[in-house]
Amino acid sequence: MRLSIKSVLMVCAGALFAFSLAASPALADGPADGYDIHVQAPHMMDDGTVGGPFHHYCKGISDQILQCLLFESTDPKAPLMAIEYFVSKDLSRKLPKIKWHRFFHDHKIEIATGRVKVLDVPEDQAKAIAEAASKTDGVIYHLWQKGQEFPDGTVTFPQSLGHSFPQPE
Repeated sequence: MRLSIKSVLMVCAGALFAFSLAASPALADGPADGYDIHVQAPHMMDDGTVGGPFHHYCKGISDQILQCLLFESTDPKAPLMAIEYFVSKDLSRKLPKIKWHRFFHDHKIEIATGRVKVLDVPEDQAKAIAEAASKTDGVIYHLWQKGQEFPDGTVTFPQSLGHSFPQPE
């Protein structure tokens, strides 16, 4: 009997392995595929503290929008902390000025601070990515707040370091 249980377990393990190999290519064609632009930058959190630097893994989803998944580390089990959209300035600047200043920041100004790093590509390619990003504005949706055991539904809107809010008149 012991031999047959071992045989069943071996067949099950083999079947699971074969299934995982068969399923892997399908995952490569899903919406999570293609987040291969790696950018690192700190953020100014809602409470005024500096957060990060966050690892942004980005991909273009249209000619005018890049979306990024943000993590505090490169650990494969790092939790998703935030999402940032890079939106072309001709789209984002249509917003009312007060709304733009509350939620968006200018990537040209952020990149000029020297705090943004494009990683995992040759220097010339990193410069081209930074140049393209400088033509966009960013909006960050922070989903997992610092010190929380799990995300509780609170969403905050951090800014780039160096973003200036409009002064009351």
